[in-house]
Amino acid sequence: MSDVKDRLFRRVDSDRDELVGFLRGFLRARSPNPPGDTREAAAYVTSYLDRKGISFKVIGPDKEKPNIVSSFSSGEGRRLVLNGHMDVFPVGDGAGWSHDPWGGELVDGRVYGRGACDMKAGTTTMIYTYVVLHELMNEILGGATLTVVSDEESGGRLGSGWLVENLPETMGDCCVTVEPSSPYTLRFGEKGILWLRVTVRTPGGHGAYTHTSANAIKIASRLVTDLETLKDTPVHYPENLAKALEEGRDAAEKALGRGGADVMSKVSVNIGVFSGGVKVNVIPRECVFEVDLRLPPGLAKEDLMHHVERIVAMYPEAEVDAFRYDGPLWSQPEGEMAVILRGNARLLGVDPKPIVSLGGSDLKFWRQRGVPSYYYGLTNHGMGTVDEYAEVDELLHVTKVHLASAYEYLSKRARAR
Repeated sequence: MSDVKDRLFRRVDSDRDELVGFLRGFLRARSPNPPGDTREAAAYVTSYLDRKGISFKVIGPDKEKPNIVSSFSSGEGRRLVLNGHMDVFPVGDGAGWSHDPWGGELVDGRVYGRGACDMKAGTTTMIYTYVVLHELMNEILGGATLTVVSDEESGGRLGSGWLVENLPETMGDCCVTVEPSSPYTLRFGEKGILWLRVTVRTPGGHGAYTHTSANAIKIASRLVTDLETLKDTPVHYPENLAKALEEGRDAAEKALGRGGADVMSKVSVNIGVFSGGVKVNVIPRECVFEVDLRLPPGLAKEDLMHHVERIVAMYPEAEVDAFRYDGPLWSQPEGEMAVILRGNARLLGVDPKPIVSLGGSDLKFWRQRGVPSYYYGLTNHGMGTVDEYAEVDELLHVTKVHLASAYEYLSKRARAR
């Protein structure tokens, strides 16, 4: 298929201005979550699809958080789902940004704006790939579904989660997305999410009478220290995952930052909220803190909650509530689409290593239903912080890889082999 892929690569290069221009306009369509209202961004996407003559549905359980779905089929064959989200992290008052977070500014080969790498550049790739596949549907066998969704930053249950439960065409035989991951890594799985809320209650009292009551904040502080030991919980990986993670260790350090490979393989513990006390001279009656635990593949909620409950039980004033759980999920690191994506990246001079993502993504909804799912995306530059940006060269590279891989996966030649 080398001649076909060369043609597709040249197509992306010729559409450079279209891709960059779409991304810049997409970034100007504000869609911070919270509050999660993506109507402006959705209108931007649907206007583009209209201009391309592509039909679509705007659907979902919340009118302020619409989802866009478009499908086509070119005879019998398998279906590939291309997924991307429109909602992005909030920016507050914009303090600390050197560029307008909603400006989509192009400076020295970088496009700046909230959501540039997470993941409006990636969603741009998915939309573009779908549009080109739609044009070439006579050359492929099977079909594709584009899902441009809301609510990903809040767990995705009003977006991708709702779609896979209600629209059969959004299931497919494989799903790909373009969350920030760097061209040097291919994400075949993601760590699970377990969120805990710990509440400590004591009688309280006057701050001078410390002999009359235990201090809820002091107890909570000791509990936080003890819960930090969860990071040493043993993890038993399936053999093929362990092999893949070892192969991807150096790439993980490059993509995730120094120490990222170790965090990828262990439980991580983050205290995200800590609240207690009413006045400096009052013994606090209550302290509440919330814990974000990320579980690597090979570790389930029950395995970790056993250790959590043992630790909390040492403090009779405390109780724990697990208020969210998304299990660690993965597809086979040597699965067909993983091999295809990796092969096409190699054609462009990069060999992405298979690793597990530290954060969650909407791919969990497909993986829960046994659909092989992968993501390959741009580098994380400023995700969740100031001056977020996407590199134009990486946008083109990632788009070439996904377009060639989608074509190959649905290719009549590939199916004939």
